[in-house]
Amino acid sequence: MLEEVERWLSTRSWSAADRPLHQILAAKQRTGQTVSVVLPALNEEETVGDIAAVIRHDLMRQVPLVDELVVVDSGSTDRTSEVAAAAGATVVHRDAILPRLPAVPGKGEVLWRALLATRGDVVCFVDADLRDFSSEFVSGIVGPLLTDPGVDLVKAMYDRPLAGAGGQGGRVTELMARPLLNMHWPQLAGFVQPLGGEYAARRSLLEQLPFPVGYGVELGMLVDALHLVGLDALAQVDVGVRKHRHQDGQALGRMAAAIYRTAQLRLARGHLVRPSLTQFERGEDGFEPRTYSVDTEERPPMVEISEYQARRAA
Repeated sequence: MLEEVERWLSTRSWSAADRPLHQILAAKQRTGQTVSVVLPALNEEETVGDIAAVIRHDLMRQVPLVDELVVVDSGSTDRTSEVAAAAGATVVHRDAILPRLPAVPGKGEVLWRALLATRGDVVCFVDADLRDFSSEFVSGIVGPLLTDPGVDLVKAMYDRPLAGAGGQGGRVTELMARPLLNMHWPQLAGFVQPLGGEYAARRSLLEQLPFPVGYGVELGMLVDALHLVGLDALAQVDVGVRKHRHQDGQALGRMAAAIYRTAQLRLARGHLVRPSLTQFERGEDGFEPRTYSVDTEERPPMVEISEYQARRAA
C-alpha cells in the first residue's frame, strides 16, 4: 500500500461514534449548511418506507439535521411511491425531473437528476433496499462534511453479510472494483466499500462531476473526485453493518461489466470494440446466449445544464 494511503487511512477514516450528534448539529447551526437525503428507488416497497420513517423520526423530528428527504422513483411498478410518501418523504418521479431530456434506465441517471430535485448544500445518497436501517448511515457520513471544511466526499464503510456469513457481501467490489482501483488508481485503495451506495458530498463537488448513468456511477464518482479535489478531500466512516437484498450472479456480471466500462473510459477515453456482455442461460436446446449492452452513456456535470444554472441564478 502506498505511504500516502496509509497516512490517509489514519487521518480520513473514522467511526460514526467519533462525531456525536450534538457536535454535528452545532457545526450545522454554526455554518448554516443544509442537508438533503436522496433515496433512489425502483420497486422497493418492502424497505423504502422503513428507511424514510427512521430518517424522518431521528434526523428531522427529534433533531434538525436533515432538511430535505427525497425519494426519486425511477419507474416502480409496485407501491414504492405510496409507501415512501406515507412515511413522510417527498416523492419525485425520475421522468418529471428535467423532462426535456428523455431519461435512460440506470441508477446513475437517477442520482444525477436528483441534484436538480434537491437544494441542500450537502447531498446524501442512501440505497432504498436496506434492512434494519440505522440513522447513523446518514449522520455518520454527513458529519465530517459539516464539521471539517477540508472534506468534500464521504463514503460509508460497513460489514456486508451474505447468507449469514460476515464480510462475504460485496462480490463485485472484491472481484472487479478493488483490483481495478489498486492497479490503476492506487490512491483509492484505502476505501473499504468503494461501490457502496451510501455516501454524502458537497453539492459544489457533485455538480462538477459527470455521472455514468448505470452501475458505474460510484466508481466513476470516486475516480473523478480524486482528480478534481485530491485524496485528502475524500473520507470514509464506519457505520456498522449493511443488510440488503443480494442480486444473482448474472446481474452481478452485468454490474461488473458496467464498472469495467466506466474504468476503461477514464483510463483512455477511447472507443471500445464491443461495449456489450454475453451471458448464458440454459434453455430447451442447451445453453443459450443472452447479450446485453453495457452502459456507455454519461451525463455531463449538472452545472452545465441550463435549468440548473437558471435555478442557481434565481
